[in-house]
Amino acid sequence: MALCSTLIVLPAPSAAGATAKSPRVHEIQGSTRISPYAGERVTGVPGVVTAVRVFGKARGFWMQDPKPDNDPATSEGIFVFTGEETPDVMAGDQVRVSGEVSEFYPGGRESGGQSVTQLTKAEWTKTDKKRKLPRAVTLDGGRIPDEYAPPAEDGGDIEPLALRPGDFALDLYESLEGMRTQVEDAAVTGPTTKYDEVWVTADRFENPTPRGGTLYGGYDQQNGARVKVSSLLPAEIQPFPKADVGDKLSGRTAGPLDFDSFGGYSIRATDLGELEDNGLAREKTRKQHKGELSVATYNVENLSPKSEPEKFTRLAEALVQNLASPDIVAVEEVQDNSGPDDDGTVAADETLKKLTEAVEAAGGPSYDWRQIDPADKADGGQPGGNIRVAFLFNPERVSFTDRKGGDADTAVEVTDEDGTPQLSANPGRIEPQNEAWKASRKSLAGEFTFRGRQVFVVANHFSSKGGGDLEGDQPLDGRIQPPARHSEPQRIEQAKLVNSFAKQVQSVDPDAAVIAAGDLNDFPFSPSLDALRADEALTSPMDRLPANERYGYVFNGNSQALDHALTSPGVGWVDYDIVHINSEFHDQTSDHDPSVIRFRP
Repeated sequence: MALCSTLIVLPAPSAAGATAKSPRVHEIQGSTRISPYAGERVTGVPGVVTAVRVFGKARGFWMQDPKPDNDPATSEGIFVFTGEETPDVMAGDQVRVSGEVSEFYPGGRESGGQSVTQLTKAEWTKTDKKRKLPRAVTLDGGRIPDEYAPPAEDGGDIEPLALRPGDFALDLYESLEGMRTQVEDAAVTGPTTKYDEVWVTADRFENPTPRGGTLYGGYDQQNGARVKVSSLLPAEIQPFPKADVGDKLSGRTAGPLDFDSFGGYSIRATDLGELEDNGLAREKTRKQHKGELSVATYNVENLSPKSEPEKFTRLAEALVQNLASPDIVAVEEVQDNSGPDDDGTVAADETLKKLTEAVEAAGGPSYDWRQIDPADKADGGQPGGNIRVAFLFNPERVSFTDRKGGDADTAVEVTDEDGTPQLSANPGRIEPQNEAWKASRKSLAGEFTFRGRQVFVVANHFSSKGGGDLEGDQPLDGRIQPPARHSEPQRIEQAKLVNSFAKQVQSVDPDAAVIAAGDLNDFPFSPSLDALRADEALTSPMDRLPANERYGYVFNGNSQALDHALTSPGVGWVDYDIVHINSEFHDQTSDHDPSVIRFRP
């Protein structure tokens, strides 16, 4: 979903307690999220420059009032926006600024994010005397409230509410907008991204995972101590650290607190802690025993022949070495042979051939594959890529009975062959014409045989929380609280279809082994997973893991679970393992961790 930025200039009411055109910074910021001066031009606002942004299209500087008021709800800092012009100021300069007060919404107001109060169309004068920078406010577990957001009014928008920084984490951050803040010895909970950003926590005791992350374990477990760190320092002076989850930014990381559309509240660092490597290791699962069937799910993130050769190599090595060569793999985000080129290509045989050849070169089995080409541009994902789900399987361990009829539009049916369930097409898509699959990948059912026992596997990639061609979810840290989950109803309907398929198989054979695996783009505690598990047609063996180990994806510093493998009662006891090889590391092959189940049919 494309994002934009919105600058809102509103007519301002009169501001009590201040000269009409010459307020202090804290008077401009006010005690809510919207400035009482929005839309007005102010003059001679005093401050000390604390940081300068000299790159990109949003250049400018932060300044802070050296004479703060006694109200903890009013910020003493503000950003002065200069566009593509580099301002002629340095940290420590005393300035008086005149400009227009506006509210800037990174990502656009419709995205639901917070606004940033700033001065635009600015002019300033400097005094001769330099000044020491204001002391940075320390963020830690003692300062950050346990409650995340205030109760909303007016349709869920918290903008009109008076800030209560002692009660709510989002209010605390808003009350510090533009001010120098710092974290000490900050634990990394989200690895360094390709944009040179890293997520840390100011409270390492907040819902920790065993590997150093912070667990998102419920809609009320937002983890308010998370904060993003980016740098205002030139790379040639201090390169940005390449951090993994569990590492630490040792010492002080400090700078003005900002808000952006790709991660909420962020420290724009002028002081950057030194990376302390915790040596996080990539996991390896055990090999399946002779009588065990192993089934894995792996989102390979937009794989096509145009992907770097190293990606095929690393994916193959992970399948062989880290996942112990599973018997069956449900693979998500397999692109067509031309990758992101929007040229009408839908076939993916070259993509899968390169992947299976790489697996064999890595010492793994000679995997065969099955999949169904989608209609061009019908299944969402990267434009032109035509992503789909597919099966890899080891023909030395399992067999696959091909039946004609499987195509992009034909629904697979479960037939009763003398008390034995059988798919009308193998593989076949589950109700591909149903509206639930609009602009989304269609679930693919496959019938396998292992040691004489039928096993039905459904490969899934439910609709994105980002929305794709449809409306996405509102941000966790936005001004709409609780955030609306616009994408959720579609996933619920998709889950109902897969649940219905499992019931159809079990209506023929109550002891049938059915596995629904893949990237479901939703949490273990979500209504989508509840719909998939309805009437106990399928259950989640992930639930047997310790609660703090139920994750395989890291987003904005929260470790969470989006990939699942559910099983029918006929499967029996299941050994479930999430194999952490990607999501916690800055050098990822995919943004998802694979997972694997093992059982004895």
